[in-house]
Amino acid sequence: EVQLTESGGGLVQPGGSLRLSCAASDFPFSTLPMNWVRLAPGKELEWVAGIDSTGRTSDYAHFVKGRFTISRDNARNTLYLQLNSLKIEDTAMYFCALDGPVIGGMKTYTYWGQGTQVTVSS
Repeated sequence: EVQLTESGGGLVQPGGSLRLSCAASDFPFSTLPMNWVRLAPGKELEWVAGIDSTGRTSDYAHFVKGRFTISRDNARNTLYLQLNSLKIEDTAMYFCALDGPVIGGMKTYTYWGQGTQVTVSS
């Protein structure tokens, strides 16, 4: 079965940085685009960033652009998210996820991992 395992989260002060990793297995990781999404209490699931299969094209949600960087190492079946200049509102569980179909204009995901918690607090 598809396995996605996130790691690297933690507690950090505002303005700090973290690097999240997502180890993938049991699917052709290098052939598929990947995403980072996040879920905070009381909020809807938010798409954070996406990257194409080659790692040459990336896109970001407006609220993280300029602060976060998505990357991948296909040789190691690993997806990364560098989080810089973290804000309190970035506090959430972060997941890596495979694309699913767009339904009613809403993006969906077919698989995601267990998530890694990012907590930004002073």
